[in-house]
Amino acid sequence: GMMMHHPRFVPIQPMRTPDYEPVWRGFFGERLRNAIYGWPETAFSEPHKLRRVMGMRVHIITDPGMVERVLLTNKANYLRPRVVQRILSSVIGNGLLSAEGEDWRVQRKIVAPTFAPGAVAALAPLIDGEAKAQVARWAPESTRLDMAREATQATMAIITSALFSGDPRLASVGATAHIEHLLAAAGQARFTTLLGIQDFDPSPVMVRARRGRRYLRSSLETLVQERGPDGGGDDFFGGLIRALHAQYPADQAQALAVDNAITFFVAGHETTANALAWTIYLLAAQPDLQEQARAEVLANGEGNPATLPDRLPLLRAILDEAMRLYPPAPRFDREAQADDDLCGVPVRNGDLVSVWPWVIHRHRALWDDPDAFDHTRFLGEARAAQHRFQYIPFGGGPRVCVGARFAIVEAMIILARWLAARRFALPPGFRPDPVASVTLRPRGGMPLVVGRV
Repeated sequence: GMMMHHPRFVPIQPMRTPDYEPVWRGFFGERLRNAIYGWPETAFSEPHKLRRVMGMRVHIITDPGMVERVLLTNKANYLRPRVVQRILSSVIGNGLLSAEGEDWRVQRKIVAPTFAPGAVAALAPLIDGEAKAQVARWAPESTRLDMAREATQATMAIITSALFSGDPRLASVGATAHIEHLLAAAGQARFTTLLGIQDFDPSPVMVRARRGRRYLRSSLETLVQERGPDGGGDDFFGGLIRALHAQYPADQAQALAVDNAITFFVAGHETTANALAWTIYLLAAQPDLQEQARAEVLANGEGNPATLPDRLPLLRAILDEAMRLYPPAPRFDREAQADDDLCGVPVRNGDLVSVWPWVIHRHRALWDDPDAFDHTRFLGEARAAQHRFQYIPFGGGPRVCVGARFAIVEAMIILARWLAARRFALPPGFRPDPVASVTLRPRGGMPLVVGRV
């Protein structure tokens, strides 16, 4: 591809090793806490690696053709793994993210209209209002702000008002902490989870996670009961409750309403918040690029907020490159239901197949200078030349993220309002610390110097 004219910027990433380390190391220390730490250099140049983990065969696939077969062409053979189901179901029951087969089809059909382009366009003014209100609360003088926290507050306020009519019980600081504990635990490949005894895990991480799960489930159960079978209201939540009651017996409908409320509440804010934190870091680290993006916003930012992604092509390319370098969901797994030939690699029934956007997005066979920031990869012809499964921040195939359009419009509106109102800089000597549990977040936050424009 075409190299940039400005100096090459290589943003932060965790340590790598020359080759694969013994599997047991993954259950201890930094490797347990951080799924993107200590990847071997070889993973970023080979298409496939078979590993044995506690008696399981795990295929790490980084070839887009293989990913396409798993997520699309032969998707019926690759379902959510039972071990992942165990982790997920404890948190989100049988909601859209964890459901399979007919349950998944029914639920997807119910929620899809909320995230269709027209519906997202209708929510855009609400998103814009929240973003503008946030910026208005910031001190006018130069100050330090944790932009990861600001991003979380923005997306949490938006998901609460857009999907749940702004119920204050969901927007509380307490809810945020509980979600963080849930995600931290879900991301750790703990022995107890693999053995199916996570409810007896005495570690502080799991104790906090169980508390978080109880808090979220009980507060959302209360909301579902208050609304009753007719959903009480014309928001996403009301429509969801009504539609589930039309499809399932009452108690099952109620449980699925809670499951999906948690799914959309957590998935709907955490991933976008992380994309925002990494994007604003990349802009803070590149002041010239930040000025170009700001100029684009100031020239084209007013008007219908729903069409911002199309009116701000530079900012959109920067967001896309941020999600390449820091994919909000850095890994997902599938379990083979039968033997398969995966582009020449024999896969056996019961094998796990692990798809790592973190590795695919930085793979040397797929990208020119993959660890360097270059937003021009997503402008015009360059984007068209990519394999459609080499850039998968939202997954791919039929189970591609149902909220992708919503997330992009939301992120674009928030970034546009941030850039129009303030200038962002890295504090002297600051290096963010990317850590992956379920999602890829900056450990310790993203403290930036936020000054006047």
